[in-house]
Amino acid sequence: GITGTDEATYAQSADGNFKDIDYSGVGSLTPASSRTDVLWGTAFPNINTASGVIENAEEVGTISNALIAEARFFRAFDYFLLVQTFGGVPLDLGAGELKFNTSTARTSKRNTVPEVYTKAIFPDLLKAITDLPETGRLTGTVTKNVARLYLSKAYLTYAWWLENPNAIPTYPACERVDPDGHNAAWYYQQAYDVAVAGIENPGPYALQATYYDVNLGSNDRNKEIMLYADHTEASEKYNGSSLTYGGGGAPDNFAGWMMTWNYTSIRSSGVSSVQREASQPLGRPWTRMCPTIGVIKNTFADKTNDSRYDGTFTYVYRGNWNKAGNTSATLVNANGMTVAPGGAILTFLNEEDPAIVYDKATANIGAGILPGRADFVIAPSAISRIVYPGLWKLGPYRTDNGTGLGQPNAASTRPFNIAKFSELYFIAAEAAVKGASAKAGKSAVELINVIRMRAGKWRWDNNGNVAKVADNSAAMVAATPATIDINFILAERSREYYAEGGRWFDLVRTQKWNELAGSYQICGSAYGDHTPATVTRTIQKFHYLRPIPSGQIDGMEMTAEDKAAYQNPGY
Repeated sequence: GITGTDEATYAQSADGNFKDIDYSGVGSLTPASSRTDVLWGTAFPNINTASGVIENAEEVGTISNALIAEARFFRAFDYFLLVQTFGGVPLDLGAGELKFNTSTARTSKRNTVPEVYTKAIFPDLLKAITDLPETGRLTGTVTKNVARLYLSKAYLTYAWWLENPNAIPTYPACERVDPDGHNAAWYYQQAYDVAVAGIENPGPYALQATYYDVNLGSNDRNKEIMLYADHTEASEKYNGSSLTYGGGGAPDNFAGWMMTWNYTSIRSSGVSSVQREASQPLGRPWTRMCPTIGVIKNTFADKTNDSRYDGTFTYVYRGNWNKAGNTSATLVNANGMTVAPGGAILTFLNEEDPAIVYDKATANIGAGILPGRADFVIAPSAISRIVYPGLWKLGPYRTDNGTGLGQPNAASTRPFNIAKFSELYFIAAEAAVKGASAKAGKSAVELINVIRMRAGKWRWDNNGNVAKVADNSAAMVAATPATIDINFILAERSREYYAEGGRWFDLVRTQKWNELAGSYQICGSAYGDHTPATVTRTIQKFHYLRPIPSGQIDGMEMTAEDKAAYQNPGY
């Protein structure tokens, strides 16, 4: 949900998984190559299991309504992911609509988008809100408010689908008419009302005081995080993967690797001065995705007042050779100047600087130098597919590193965050922009400004590695337009949730994918390439649905015509 959007493109070591979904001519997305097979192949067994719990719980007699409601929530959660990704999908898995199936079904019929929403997603989530507790049975388990978040988001997404401002085709083909007789405006209002109910009845959830604290490893599972896939460094069994090595496959949490470039190539005095370390600013290099120049220059244009750039990226790489057993007190770095452990070795600058001199031999990675600075530097317009700011927010956090580098080759033992309390503000604001009547004090601008005011509050300068107490809330509010539009909300969502995996869904929902991601700028795949190229993506209307995986099509015993009709058009 990140590559192929305005948030990222493929990086130097990318394979077809990333190039195919860049839509820039370096690959093509087909039913065989699309990695949405992972969603399809995981969601339907989970849906069937949930249906089994819902159906049989009453007979068992000892299962609480709250636990049954968790099954309803996850059935809706999976159907919501599926309908956004593929269009209409089957509600009947072989034993009837929303029935638990124990037979092998070799045929399948897809329901329409309105059927999936009105028969499956909405009823399950409404019942879940009623039956779930306000406080979960464990930290991170689903509650009334988690169900409110997803119901409001589903209402919002379906409202856009009914409105269909850019005439994007749907499949299976159907009229964009709600079977319950409501129009898009009604659903925008429902989205607003349910999201505001979530804000006003927070239960155990709350916004963190600063953006930095939301994604800080030592503060994981905080009150803002409503749903997460958990991991732990305490047990390989419960972590779901090795604590010393990861292979880059499920159920490892390796998302943070993808946007981590090979910073270990940097040389100071001929030594690898920034070693691979299991710490949040560093982690395991994989070089599969990189931010575009537009992300650094435009999305995060305000790097002074807004703390979210500093709380998202690693843009200062600091020496840690001492942790690898190298006892040199200093190493020689840029301009022949010395740097001690913890000092800045390479800095991605916030602004352009015409005084930078780039030289392919510099630091072994083609970085630049500025007079009087001991750190190598790279300007925003000079980031490339091979050297770019890393993704701090998803970096590893371990308490078992001791004084060394820890276990940087393991998958992250941190929880992977799925839903945050802050999103209720975004959903309500988007619905209000789309015409929902707002309550006093909760207009679109007022809701977004809650998030922007928080973004202006600093307690730590992450990349400076120093305490910084600043409150730039007033400047953040002053910079908010008096009337905000969808593009402003989408930019704000990207600042808040950059690289968390939801961007494609945001752009597809609002039908802004081609407008906002149709081209991007990046330098090339060789060290020392600092010439930005503008790359055009070919995003067609049929791309708004991903292909049904060929594994599904191949496994069905149906006529060639029926199989062809099962696949989304264009694939």
